Amino acid sequence: MKLLFTNFHDDDGGGHTTYVLTLAKALAKRHQVHVAAPPTSRLHQETNVLPGVHAWAQPFPNGLNKLAARRRARKQLAALLREYDFDLVHVAGSADHRLVIAAMQGLARRPRIVLTKHNSKPMTGIGHWWRARRGTDAVIAVSDFTYRALAVSSYRRCLLATVHNGVDIEHFSPWPAEAASAQRQRWVGERPVLLLGSNAGTASYKGWMDLVEALALLPLDQRAQVHLLIAGKPPEAASHQRIAELGLTEQVHFPGLLADVRPAVAAIDAGFVLSWGVETISFACREMMAMGKPVLVSEYAGLPENIRPDADGWPVPPRNPPAIAQMLQRLLQQRSRLPAMGVAARQHAEEAFGLPRFVERTEAVYEQLLGTR
Repeated sequence: MKLLFTNFHDDDGGGHTTYVLTLAKALAKRHQVHVAAPPTSRLHQETNVLPGVHAWAQPFPNGLNKLAARRRARKQLAALLREYDFDLVHVAGSADHRLVIAAMQGLARRPRIVLTKHNSKPMTGIGHWWRARRGTDAVIAVSDFTYRALAVSSYRRCLLATVHNGVDIEHFSPWPAEAASAQRQRWVGERPVLLLGSNAGTASYKGWMDLVEALALLPLDQRAQVHLLIAGKPPEAASHQRIAELGLTEQVHFPGLLADVRPAVAAIDAGFVLSWGVETISFACREMMAMGKPVLVSEYAGLPENIRPDADGWPVPPRNPPAIAQMLQRLLQQRSRLPAMGVAARQHAEEAFGLPRFVERTEAVYEQLLGTR
């Protein structure tokens, strides 16, 4: 197959970038794989050095005030589509989806379009209706929650499939106790505290401030027993100010945006992803579980699909600091169970999160779609 992946993010792209990189690297072993992304994006920079993957610097300008830039980008993308005559284009979101549809006008042979629904935003309105009818052949849902939403949207006319995200469970694997302890000492020294952490980022909708607020609700003796380690872009000044007001500056640690999150994940006792918006399934949650960490998740979108409650994680209501505070008290009481729950999290990852399963199920969607041409 001749495949083109597109992604509109100008910078990091988070889970979108991880998704495309994973598929491109794996599928390039047996297919002709191209990736079109903005030249400033992490996706373009990393695919540019992937063996067997053709990386194209392709902007995806969005907005009515960028009409001239959009015309230029459409012309550039149309030339790429004509030259390589792709069998299938896999798009990531509205901005690249729209441009791909526009660039296809006049092609002698139209490639099939696959959309992955990466977020929990509603798929309503005339734009989605038009793209569903004029430029979408299949939609991949990354969670069962997402599939149910698609099944009652304009995209129900398309081929729908659920393919849960996979992670590299060989790369994200449990660290030896001595190495993990050395990483832990960087943040909490020798203190026997409960260290909870996340590599899901510091965007407001990730819900990490809800955990901070929950920690502040604990009695002083319990509060002192919990520290937080949150990897991602440095948060805004207002967040730092609120943490200081709650008296938690010494207990909330920010290692920054990490090229390799494994040292931070190795240091923690348990993970958390407490999103209340945008999220679907979370690569970060699955990476932490693959490294042998049980994870606290909000009951939002597809996040609960990652865990087996009380076996390898815990669900809590989103945006509910009192409920989260109660869970923190429970974790403090049950700290001795965390290592066994971490083992269960790793076993779960081995059973369900591996890359071969993820890649093969995605490839099966392509084959099913192209088989109906």
